[in-house]
Amino acid sequence: MATSPRSALARTLRALGLRLLYGVISLLFISLVTFLVDEIAPGDPALTLVGEKGRQEQYLRLREEMGLNRPWPVRYVEFVGQAARFDFGESLIGVKRPVAEILGQAIPITMRIALYAVLVAAFVGIVLGTLAAVNEGKWFDNVALGFSTLGVTIPNYVLLPILVLIFAVQLDQLPTSWAPPNRQIAPEIFYLALPVFVLSLRPMATLTRLMRASMIDALKQEYVRLAVAKGVPPARIVMRHCFRNAILPVLTMIGTSFGFLLTGSFVVEQAYVIPGIGFITLDAIVKNDTPVILAATFVTGAMFVLVNLAVDLVSPLVDPRIRESQI
Repeated sequence: MATSPRSALARTLRALGLRLLYGVISLLFISLVTFLVDEIAPGDPALTLVGEKGRQEQYLRLREEMGLNRPWPVRYVEFVGQAARFDFGESLIGVKRPVAEILGQAIPITMRIALYAVLVAAFVGIVLGTLAAVNEGKWFDNVALGFSTLGVTIPNYVLLPILVLIFAVQLDQLPTSWAPPNRQIAPEIFYLALPVFVLSLRPMATLTRLMRASMIDALKQEYVRLAVAKGVPPARIVMRHCFRNAILPVLTMIGTSFGFLLTGSFVVEQAYVIPGIGFITLDAIVKNDTPVILAATFVTGAMFVLVNLAVDLVSPLVDPRIRESQI
């Protein structure tokens, strides 16, 4: 029985609405866990401001002004309400800048690095995976599998110092750390090269393996055998008949990898002194800057939810056959 366009649209919108609802619930859960961990962790924002040598009356007065003497459920609901308006208060450290301003400067840096990393990972992973599948069992396939294994097993905190030692210290071809725009003495690509490569290596390896497996499966389908029997050139079979079907799970993985890169670049940013969201979050944890910690967790969680929602929107457009199954 045929489905009317209006009915299909209604079911699609309902499915997207449910996914958005699940994303909001996930975001609330993440923020609640972060809030509770900060609540039970040692340290006190009021004590941070007053200092260990501050007087007791100052400390108690500041706790009252900050609302810390109220029950935590009340403060959590207030935090969620303010976060929905992108109002995260002020940082407790230094000149007490608005947290939204701090995040506004850090997020674009992290997004730019994550975007470059996922583009490099996608391009190299798709090309290597396709060539490995076409040359299954041959030396190129073995090399690609070995590379992907190394990419998955070598941690970022091990690889980055090694690359800095080789390319920045010994060869003196790349900078040893990030530099502010007013102190850059080289094009930005030189500052991005090492962190982008290190961040792209793990998703690159994963995409290589996934593309290889997906392409091998596509090459064994009946319609490929029929095309070979008809004398269709191998390059046309791979690019026109197999590539589109093989790329579908890879596209989903690319979106997921981008979400992980947005929220998982903490080690690289800290080691390379990149003032992204990972760097400011770790710095806030060390300094017990509670507003920055809560805001950074909330924003990174929201970014991850939005990226996954975008993947859900794009997948049916790439392959209409999965639209009904997703609904």
